[in-house]
Amino acid sequence: MTDLAAPLRRAAPALLGYATVRALGLVVLAVWSAARGKSAHTLLTARWDALWYTRVADLGYGYEVRLPNGDVHSNLAFFPLLPWLERFMHAVSPLSYADGGLVVSLLASLAAAWGIFAVTDHVYGRRVGVAAVLLWAVLPVGIVQSMAYSESLFTALAAWSLYAVLTGRWPAAGVLALFAGLTRPVGLAVVAAVWVAGITSFVRDRSTAPAPGARVWPRALGMALAPLGAAGYVLWVGHRTGKGPLGYLDVQAGWRNGFDGGAAFARFVGDKFTSFPSALAGVGLIAGVGLVLWLYVVGVRQGQPLPLLVYTGVVTALALCASSYFGSKPRLLMPAFALLLPLALALARLRTSRSAWVVGGVALASAAYGAFWLNGSGPP
Repeated sequence: MTDLAAPLRRAAPALLGYATVRALGLVVLAVWSAARGKSAHTLLTARWDALWYTRVADLGYGYEVRLPNGDVHSNLAFFPLLPWLERFMHAVSPLSYADGGLVVSLLASLAAAWGIFAVTDHVYGRRVGVAAVLLWAVLPVGIVQSMAYSESLFTALAAWSLYAVLTGRWPAAGVLALFAGLTRPVGLAVVAAVWVAGITSFVRDRSTAPAPGARVWPRALGMALAPLGAAGYVLWVGHRTGKGPLGYLDVQAGWRNGFDGGAAFARFVGDKFTSFPSALAGVGLIAGVGLVLWLYVVGVRQGQPLPLLVYTGVVTALALCASSYFGSKPRLLMPAFALLLPLALALARLRTSRSAWVVGGVALASAAYGAFWLNGSGPP
């Protein structure tokens, strides 16, 4: 307990700030939804992907929907860790599968905030760590962190795996990467970060005298464990569908998900310029993509650790270059928290009173947008 108490005290300002921002978002959502005659609870637990996860928890895999255009939406597209945890919460408590998923996401969001703080504190110090967590909390799509979705769970596992890599805890990094790979397809980004960091350290040891007492096997074990989650599920889906190792790609194709290098997204943006009102949206999309790429380049110039750059690069590439639902891209980018570090450095340089006003204003705007978004089109 003593070992845990000191890091928790150090992270307390970040966690309290994060909880405050997310509580504000939930209160605004509840008021907004009530005014529109909708249930905030339903919006958080029983719409869109949340329904697919609870069906997996309740009925297992094998459920699919065949659309009139021939597309087949199979629940095999959804990785199993969140449904497993929903099933566990339902078994040990009176919670429904959906409410179990909500509790898991709320707890995971706090774990994610702590992990983001731990990584940033290790690289840049405590003040920047607090700023990074608050910026992650006030993202325009931050309300997803409080939904029965897998983004918070994945971000928590990814952040702590990266922290384990940065602090030389290789077996822990591998185990956390394994579970991240059981959570979302983008778990490949965590695996890539662990492998690149491991290979780099092996090369460094060969070119220089290794530190006294340095051992090879923890790194090798972490690297061996890291891909087992994602690879295991993908291979199981291939066996289940009878289509071999590429069976999961066929499942994703049924959802019209794939990796086309961003061609479909580019066409989607280009189509916005066919009329004046939609052209404004096109300009906004181009500006948003430009901002993401600029933040990544700034992170490189600021010397972010290689594991962070690899992880962020893979998450960003998969989000921007996939031919999936284009409205999902902001939330698919949410686990790429290291993109926020240049902004966190700038925020941390401000006086505390000024940074508090900035964060407070953005938090109000984020809460209002989140309530508007979920009561409208919401995440696909």
